[in-house]
Amino acid sequence: MDLLYHTIMDMRNFIAPLFFMLLFFSGEVFSKVFVAEWQEAITPLTVDYIKRSLSKAEEEGGTLFVLELNTPGGLESSMREIVQEFQRTPLPVVVFVYPSGGRAASAGAIITISADIAVMSPGTNIGAAHPVQMGGGEQDSVMKEKVLQDALAFVRSIAKEKGRNVEVVEKMVKESISLTPEEALKSRVIDMIATDMTELLNKLDGRIVKKHGREITLKTKDASIYSVKKSLREEFLSLVTNPTVAYMLLLIGFYGIFFELYNPGSVIPGAVGIISLLLGLYGLGVVGINWLGLLLVLTGILLLALEVITPSFGGLAVAGGIALALGSFILISPESPYGSIPISVIATMVVLTVGFFLFAGRLGLKAQKRKKMLGVEELIGEEGEAITDFVNGRGKVFIKGEIWNAVSEEDIKKGQAVIVESAKGLTLRVKAKHVQSY
Repeated sequence: MDLLYHTIMDMRNFIAPLFFMLLFFSGEVFSKVFVAEWQEAITPLTVDYIKRSLSKAEEEGGTLFVLELNTPGGLESSMREIVQEFQRTPLPVVVFVYPSGGRAASAGAIITISADIAVMSPGTNIGAAHPVQMGGGEQDSVMKEKVLQDALAFVRSIAKEKGRNVEVVEKMVKESISLTPEEALKSRVIDMIATDMTELLNKLDGRIVKKHGREITLKTKDASIYSVKKSLREEFLSLVTNPTVAYMLLLIGFYGIFFELYNPGSVIPGAVGIISLLLGLYGLGVVGINWLGLLLVLTGILLLALEVITPSFGGLAVAGGIALALGSFILISPESPYGSIPISVIATMVVLTVGFFLFAGRLGLKAQKRKKMLGVEELIGEEGEAITDFVNGRGKVFIKGEIWNAVSEEDIKKGQAVIVESAKGLTLRVKAKHVQSY
């Protein structure tokens, strides 16, 4: 019996993978659909997420990959990497512009048309894919034309390969046209319109996809759906690269470092400040910033710090606040697909920053100017009471809860108030406190 059992198990382990391979390469059965979702700008983080999602689908026997996309666009380099991943994978790829009210603009439009099957949800739009320069710099006319022609050649190649309308796709890049789902379908830019995932899978069922020299018949009607969520790392980096969050982290970083410099030994504010500053710079670096804006922000912070160190009756504080506000307004390019920093956030942070530097800075300077005393020296100037008569200039006093030996050049009686003049070892030099009377 044991021999029979092991023989059956060995046959199962051999036949099951062989059976799956035959089904897979024959292109007849598809039952595991992996769904990824991206609702932000296209960045290197998007590339990592899609690569991880595709790898997971391939390793776990996925038979179809669907990307739900809603994006204003993003980095051209990241877009190209995603297109290359779609070309590389043996799995059929569907890009579904979803939900209603969403869009596949700029880089997102090119990603959509590069899919094996492009789908849009009602109420969405696709297009406006003209390349733009980020970072605040201006391109000359020759460079602009080179970038445009490169983008046109790229989308022409993709459109021809996927059987899409080359002329309309070129207009999306050259003239920045944007299409509704109905217009995109009529123009052969996309393959179908679907309201939701259920309708999408129903419409895909039985459709034939050509991939890597073979024809694949999709069987999606009763497919199992596996959703690939962002990892904690991806969620965190996605938050950090939000322009508003990155901007606030940058300023919080300055707060912490400034507070630590003027209150040495606090440790925690300094550590939080350095971490926040690094995260803010990383986020802004990914977003793409106007360097003049960043320099103005740094200038504003410097002027506020100088106001604290060398008070100018508010002159430097006003100049610093203006520089900070101007820098914040132009920090993110208005053409950035990441969006801009809300004016309300900028106004709030500028007011808080000016107030913080003036308030925290003055507290720090006040603490630094305070007399630093150690041991018995901190008793100098304190008042106490003689608990014995002074004989030959010596006696005992009670100060701050303790009894001390004391010397004095004056004749001091028991119960008389005294003031500490100096200290030598464990002996205090005191003088009698004289009370004026009228």
